[in-house]
Amino acid sequence: MSKRSLALVAATIVSLIYGITFTIAKDVMPFFVKPFGFIALRVGGSVILFWLVAIFATKQKVDTKDFPRIIAAAFFGVAFNMLTFFEGLSQTSPIMASVLMVTTPMIVLILSAILIREKISRKKAGGITLGLLGTVLLILYGKSITSGENALWGNFLVFVNAVSYGLYLIIVKKLMDKYNPFAFVKWIYLFGFIMALPFGWNQLLEINWTAMPADILSKIIFVVVLSTFLTYLLNLLSMKRLKPTTVAVFIYLQPLFATIFAIGLGKDQLNPVKIFSAFLIFAGVYLVTSPAKKQSPATSNVGDISS
Repeated sequence: MSKRSLALVAATIVSLIYGITFTIAKDVMPFFVKPFGFIALRVGGSVILFWLVAIFATKQKVDTKDFPRIIAAAFFGVAFNMLTFFEGLSQTSPIMASVLMVTTPMIVLILSAILIREKISRKKAGGITLGLLGTVLLILYGKSITSGENALWGNFLVFVNAVSYGLYLIIVKKLMDKYNPFAFVKWIYLFGFIMALPFGWNQLLEINWTAMPADILSKIIFVVVLSTFLTYLLNLLSMKRLKPTTVAVFIYLQPLFATIFAIGLGKDQLNPVKIFSAFLIFAGVYLVTSPAKKQSPATSNVGDISS
């Protein structure tokens, strides 16, 4: 198998893991572990793994002047990002959360236009409009069988998480260009853990480990080791061999995998509102990410997404 084929397989596995994670994490929260406590577990476990691997992966050190950017990346990419996502997921459904996450490339494009003045063509502007219409429709009317009374708030938090992750992608880009990823990702997760721990500490103390079923414990390990640590390693492999725009396409497989997994286990169901909203979002994403006839190098930045 060629290196490119391995990279394609790696990118597919990442989307599959993320798609499954929506339902896996939903099984754990909020009955066995509350959302913020789960974040503390996920980030804390990942900190240990990333620092252990960094010992063998690189000797490169981060310049002191880059730590403000690392701290900002830790806030938007780990602490605020994960806190809003898990709290939102605990109150909405796996399918809705996965579809809302597909808005990330559109959000990155909008933020790039605002922060770094990247030009937006009419086609991309139309795609953004369609995607946002679908997102608003899904947030307001996409209640599910597994959604609680706060489904609207949960949908909104998942969308806020996508905005936070979009900011993270823009902030972290200069670090990716300058350093070996393991030189700075360990710091991002360490600072993210410090930020998230105050929110999750009390919920960590509430966890009844002795009464926790073995399958729930295995799902917690799945989220820490596979959904966080392994997916990052696989993303590194795919980004080395594939163009950013190619890697970006794989995020759109997440709702497909999430839908198949959730419906297969009876955790969620489709309805006309979800289908129509998803159609608008995917149509918008297609318009935003499809290359122009004469694509400049700058326009490919929107595809530089890895989680």
